[in-house]
Amino acid sequence: MPRTDKINVGMDLEGFKKIYWFEFSHRLLGRAIGIVFLLPFLFFLVTGRIRRSLTPKLVIMFVLGGLQGVLGWYMVKSGLVDNPHVSQYRLTAHLGLAVVIYGYMLYVALGLWFGTQRSAATPPGLRRAAAALWTLVFITLLSGGFVAGLKAGHAYNTFPLMNGSLVPESLLVQQPLWRNFFENVATVQFDHRVLAISVLLGIVTLWLAGRRHALPRQVRLGMHLLLAAGLLQVSLGISTLLLRVPVALASLHQAGALLLFSVVLYLYHRMQYGATAAR
Repeated sequence: MPRTDKINVGMDLEGFKKIYWFEFSHRLLGRAIGIVFLLPFLFFLVTGRIRRSLTPKLVIMFVLGGLQGVLGWYMVKSGLVDNPHVSQYRLTAHLGLAVVIYGYMLYVALGLWFGTQRSAATPPGLRRAAAALWTLVFITLLSGGFVAGLKAGHAYNTFPLMNGSLVPESLLVQQPLWRNFFENVATVQFDHRVLAISVLLGIVTLWLAGRRHALPRQVRLGMHLLLAAGLLQVSLGISTLLLRVPVALASLHQAGALLLFSVVLYLYHRMQYGATAAR
């Protein structure tokens, strides 16, 4: 039965069923992904249809998927003791590993599709900038996990000010200092804002820098897609905040984060490798 004595006061059984089916479906989907991956992998491996260099990468994917399941159980377990709410630390770890798995699969897929012949067509400075931007996008995505875990999006529903100020007064009130960055609602939301704007500024800077060079077509395409994805994601984030986190819009914001992550990974791959598509 739902814990209506601590949270979700007034929830009836029908309301609980909605939450239950979301959770149950998520678990079934996770297990189905493992089965759908493992059975064809074993078949193609036994029949010799997988190139030898690809096998370790596929094994790594499966192992990471298993670890994700364990981490998901560990996350849920944190809400079954005293506080019926999962730990924001474990939630963010679960999110982070999911993105790592997805990013690894995408990068391997890009290598299979486009090849892995290194290219010198893109200046090294732009490649390093794209790598730094990819790292910043990932960190920003992780910060979003803390925002979700603390429900920080329900506070300070104005932009760009927070309670009438650019920097909230309660930014660093907790002790020790480090706890503010992971447990203080004001600090967590402020950090996510700063990181998001930093990502957008980084994207615009990279896009402008790229226009000064004669880049390959796929790299130029990646630059334009990155700018569009960045503008879309910031717009979704601000809209989600101003409208007090409606579930549908918050889900779109999460999807936008994954889209942005995918585009910057694609861009970095095309900067690194310039082989003709191998289909």
